[in-house]
This record gives sequence, C-alpha cells and structure tokens, in this order.
Amino acid sequence: ALGGRATAIGGASGLVAGLVAITPAAGYVNLTSSLLIGLIAGVVCYLAINLKHRLGYDDALDVVGIHGVGGFLGALLTGVFADPLINSAVTGPALEGGRGALIVKQLAAVGAVALFALVATVILAKIVNLIAPMRVDESVEEAGLDSTIHGEDGYSLEALSNGHVKEPVGAL
Repeated sequence: ALGGRATAIGGASGLVAGLVAITPAAGYVNLTSSLLIGLIAGVVCYLAINLKHRLGYDDALDVVGIHGVGGFLGALLTGVFADPLINSAVTGPALEGGRGALIVKQLAAVGAVALFALVATVILAKIVNLIAPMRVDESVEEAGLDSTIHGEDGYSLEALSNGHVKEPVGAL
C-alpha cells in the first residue's frame, strides 16, 4: 500500500482488477496463466490508480485505473497467454501465426471499443448538458450542493473545522 498500510478498499480494488483482466481471457488461458494475469493486473492497475493523482483527473471510483487499464491489459494478455490446449482456435507461438494475430485482433478490438466509448460519451454528455447543465456555477459549488440544490445540510462545516464532528443535521 502506498500509504504504508493495506486497506479493505485496496484489497477489493485488487480483486476487481484481477476479475476485469481475466474476463477477456476466459476460455483462452489455463489456470496458471489466469493467476499471472490477475497478479499482473493487480500491480498495473494499482500503478494506474496512483497516476490519477499525478495527472489530476477526477476518478473517485477508480474506473479508469481498474476497468479501463485492467480491461486493456486483460485483452492484450489474452493473446500473450492463449493456450491451444484450452481453445483450439489458438495456434502457433506467441509472436507467430495464431497468437500474434490474436494479439493484433485484441488491440484492434480494444481500439475500436475505446473510440466508440469516447464518441458515445461526448455525444451523450452534450445531450445531457443541454437538458441539465453538468456543471454548477462556482458560487453554488462554493456554498455546497447539499444546501443549494437539495435544500439539506449533511454536516456542520463549522464543527468539522473545530476538529469535532456533529451528528448529521436532522439525524434521529
């Protein structure tokens, strides 16, 4: 763990990263390869999650680091670890014939999906923004969305600044 201790959310993220990465490879790899893919994905996704802090993008649920990077990695490693004993469609060494072609096909598929997702997201974001703006005014953001939009106060910010937390407003 980067902070010096293991966390439950970190463990769960590692498990999800392994599952995301093995999904494209299911039906193509043996047990040993599936474990390797999971371990590699755990490490690579962990590094990708930590990149968000350096690059400054907002990804509170680590979707890019786990699903994006883990899915890409899993698709790529499918071709690397594909086993002809598991799937007869796999032929030849990793960089020849069937496996090399499989790696190229996986990269093309990942590229097509990424392009589709990007275009669809931009179109949907523009439509949603026409109906309900996706960004509030800076003054509304400063005051807090709970009180300005929802008409509720979740926590007393004054109590938080004094170092002690009060019960949420309206709590029983």
